[in-house]
Amino acid sequence: MILPGSYVRDLLQQVPGTAATARGWVKTRRDGKNVHFIQLNDGSSATDLQVVVDEGAVPPEVIARVTTGASISAAGELVASPGKGQSVELKARTLVVHGAADPEEYPLQKKKHNLETLRPLGHLRARTNTFSAVFRVRNVLAKAIHRFFQERGFLFIQPPIISSSDAEGAGSMFQVTTLDLENGKRADFREDFFGCRTYLTVSGQLEAEILALAFANVYTFGPTFRAENSNTPRHLAEFYMIEPEMAFCDLNDDQDLAEAFLKSLIEQVIAECRRDLEFLSKWYEPDLFQTLEGVLAGPFERISYAEAISLLQQSGRSFEFPAEWGCDLQSEHERYLTEELLKKPVIVTNYPREIKAFYMRANDDGKTVAAMDVLVPRIGEIIGGSQREERYDLLLNRIREQAAHGMKEESYRWYLDLRRFGGVEHAGFGMGFERMMMYLTGMKNIRDVIPFPRFPGNAEF
Repeated sequence: MILPGSYVRDLLQQVPGTAATARGWVKTRRDGKNVHFIQLNDGSSATDLQVVVDEGAVPPEVIARVTTGASISAAGELVASPGKGQSVELKARTLVVHGAADPEEYPLQKKKHNLETLRPLGHLRARTNTFSAVFRVRNVLAKAIHRFFQERGFLFIQPPIISSSDAEGAGSMFQVTTLDLENGKRADFREDFFGCRTYLTVSGQLEAEILALAFANVYTFGPTFRAENSNTPRHLAEFYMIEPEMAFCDLNDDQDLAEAFLKSLIEQVIAECRRDLEFLSKWYEPDLFQTLEGVLAGPFERISYAEAISLLQQSGRSFEFPAEWGCDLQSEHERYLTEELLKKPVIVTNYPREIKAFYMRANDDGKTVAAMDVLVPRIGEIIGGSQREERYDLLLNRIREQAAHGMKEESYRWYLDLRRFGGVEHAGFGMGFERMMMYLTGMKNIRDVIPFPRFPGNAEF
């Protein structure tokens, strides 16, 4: 086990003269006259630790096994480094090879790779500079999310992964069953494990509403699933969602929290992962810092859906999807508003009720609901939320309207009960963790910001 203070990131901060033991995986080894130079990393740092081994300090047969991908321990003393990019290097007195890696067989040694050819190497790609940077950012982003909500008194809850309801009305759900579906008989789900049809959850929102009406402010952070047969760079079958839910909260409060949340995450990640972001900016997104710092520069623009449609229609642009009342905003619309017209993040509110979910609060105009989408340059929508319908009669009517689309009133009795017994105005939003990762890292394919992507035809590792 690597102990605190012994990670490569910690050793690089030590002063010359410190005794140290470094453990990790070999990036490269090069041999000079009477000396060997080993680049070592344990995944903790964007910078490798250089290990210097004098000829004869370690038996030749041990040095011969120190190849790219091998796991080693090296003990000695940190000394001032004459090389660029690091202040110290490890002068090794002893070296142990824990696991060799045949250079003729090691996949990362055999040829140059790109992001696409690395995806089938999910068991090894985390050792590359790109993915070690991405997954360090992922770790800090997760920590930043918890810190943001915990510092504001939110309760962290864990909604069920197996659910009998479709919170989004999406219909693209993975079914969970113990029934033998290969026997050719008609399935009777009353005989199934749970006595009814069950699915992998598409959202923890409805469960979050339950607990928000007991604890006021709660948030979820867990896996959600979509059974869409999509192979786009923005879709996964399994991904993580962050969904806060707040009682005594209206749409304005919801917008304020979403803006503060987004800014806080960016601030924390830049502060803790600057070296990793610099690497990713250099190789994948040159304008990464400019984009992220633009989010922090000032207040977000706030406009209604009606205003957004009007601005798009007045733009003089010929969009692939015409901007008309009742259409859902497309990526091209969102990016025009944020990148070209307003040049800042935008929160669009009050969407037509026909294109939004049943649980969103109806506005007095009879046409729109109290919904919001947070749009940012380069990626478009990054947060979606709403004030929830807290009025029993209006919610019941909305559910009954959806009966033709398969929504069953009896399945939402408990949801209606929340309005009957101490109901109160409440609101919340959802943010896809991997979508935020794409924004922070500049990566263009969502499969490259999650360790083990699940998509059609792929469930390996």
